[in-house]
This record gives sequence, structure tokens and C-alpha cells, in this order.
Amino acid sequence: MQTPLDTALSAFPKADLLQGPTPIQRASRLEQHLGLVERGIGLYLKRDDYMLIGGGGNKLRKLEFHLGAALAQGIDTIITVGGIQSNHARLTAAVCASLGIACELVLTRSVPKTEIEYELNGNVLLDQLFGAEMHVLDKGADALAMAEVRAEQLRKKGRKVLVIPTGGSTAAGSLGYARCAGEIVRQEALLGFAFTQVIVPNGSAGTHAGLAAGFECLGRGAETVKSYSVLSDQPASATRTLQLAQDTLALLGNKAELSAGAIHVDGSQLGEGYGVPTQAMVEAVRLMARCEGLLIDPVYSGKAFAGLVADLRQGRYRRGDNVLFIMTGGTPGLFAYREALTTA
Repeated sequence: MQTPLDTALSAFPKADLLQGPTPIQRASRLEQHLGLVERGIGLYLKRDDYMLIGGGGNKLRKLEFHLGAALAQGIDTIITVGGIQSNHARLTAAVCASLGIACELVLTRSVPKTEIEYELNGNVLLDQLFGAEMHVLDKGADALAMAEVRAEQLRKKGRKVLVIPTGGSTAAGSLGYARCAGEIVRQEALLGFAFTQVIVPNGSAGTHAGLAAGFECLGRGAETVKSYSVLSDQPASATRTLQLAQDTLALLGNKAELSAGAIHVDGSQLGEGYGVPTQAMVEAVRLMARCEGLLIDPVYSGKAFAGLVADLRQGRYRRGDNVLFIMTGGTPGLFAYREALTTA
């Protein structure tokens, strides 16, 4: 059945990058390991790492709308920005390759890591394989300003250029996760229950904001979503998420006014900063791998899953609750963190 959210989303051009909904699977071995079975708590995984283009990941949902707009405008070049090991940059390069659009990446050394694996392996290797032209800047450089300068240079040569900000986390990009909220609700109908809470990492805020806007449009409420900040401290992340969720609602034509209390961001897993490993993250990555045979990345899902595990162990969920953890992809980043994952 068509919902008002579906109708609102249909007004925006979209590139079909997912080719259908991503699956939800029960994490039975994790439930046993964490003692959830006897406590009557269900743990489920939404496999947003399970996509066909570029190694998959949450950024593809945002890129569906960014690239939909680009194709509608006749764009021939995409420029985007991020850190050296940016998953968004890798997927932008992959999508552009699949659509025959030129791609340039402006990447900054935003993480205090200098190992050869970090500089040359993981997402960096894939960026090169996908044929992206790369510009690498030192920490503190304004990557978006550099991208705009480069875009203007190319426009003067007759190129049609679109610049996409960090993580694709604009209101337009967040439509991808508003759409995901509708996808989850349809999957809940098949499962026969509604999830108590949906868990995501929070970097540039687009995933949380989009889900919050989508659930709000569907009458479930933005508070259905909880995120763990991996980029900024809790106040900054919550403020950014609230504004982006509000902007996404406005783009959808929804006049709801979200309160700050509707946006749940936990800052406990950030550690020393973005991309900096924590012991809890390493343990969480190993736990997922050894219980379920599944891989989560060290920057985003690794820290978010560490937060969820801590909450589950501390009794923050009750009998009858069902929790959905969205696996946002980023597996190539594991190969850039070999030292942290093998020596911790």
C-alpha cells in the first residue's frame, strides 16, 4: 500500500543503485552469547552492507537521490569530499564508474594514522580501481572549498559538475534513509512485529536524520532511531542531526516540528576522535565476526555496535524488545586498520 511517505519520495528523481530492499536477519548466535535469549530480547541485523555496487554500504542510499538529480540535470562530473578512507568517496567512485560519469575525490588526512595500509590500502585502493581522480589534502584543509574551486575550473572547460558534500549528508541525500524507514516498516509487517529501536552510527548525520524523518512521516516518531556518534561529540552530533532531520522533513513537505528530545545520540563510543580505534570497537568487530561470521567496519558500525553491546549488557532493553542494528558497510576499511585489529 502506498504511504504518504512513498508519495512524497516519488517526486524526486532516483538512480536505482540498490536493486531491491536489503535483507533483515536474526543474530541468533549473538543473542545466545549476550544472554538475550533468556531475557526475551531479539537482536536483528539490517544488511545495508549487502549491496551489489562498489562493496555496498549506507552511502548508496544517499547516492540514489544525489545521482538521480545529477542524471536529470545532465551532469558529467561528480566531485565529492571525505577522509582518506572515506566509504562515501569509494561508493561515489563506484557509482560514477557504473554510470559513465567522471569522478574526482578531494580527500583529507583527517585521522592521525600514517601506516602504509591506511594510506594505500582499503578504500584508497578501491578508489583507484574505480578510476577516480584523487586530490589528497593535509589535515585542516577545507576540502569542500577545494572541491568548489576544482568544479569551477571544470565548468569553465564546458563540463557539467555536481559537488556532493561529506557523506552525501544533505537533505536530498537523507531522503535515502527516509525511504529506508518505509522499507523497514514493510519488512516489519512480514516479520509480524515492530522494532523497539533502530540503531545506527552517526558521522555526518545523514543516516540518522533520514531515518528519523522517515519514521516521523510514518507516524512512528523520530525517537525510534538511536545513534552512536563517531565523528563529533554528542552535543554537536545531536544538533546537526536535528537540523538535518528537520530539513529532510521540510523537503518531503512534512510540517512536523521535531524537538531535541526526539533525537537520541549517544556520545560514549567516540573515544579520542573520528577514525581513532578503541578497545571496545575492536572487541565489537571481533564479536560480530566470531559469532555471526559477518564483518563490520572499524570507523562507523564497529563503534556503534560496541555501544549497542554495552547497552544490552547494562540492561537498557526489556523483555519483549526487538532491536534492529543497521550494518552500514565499510568493510574495505578493515584492511586499513590491520595493526589496530591484530595488536589490540
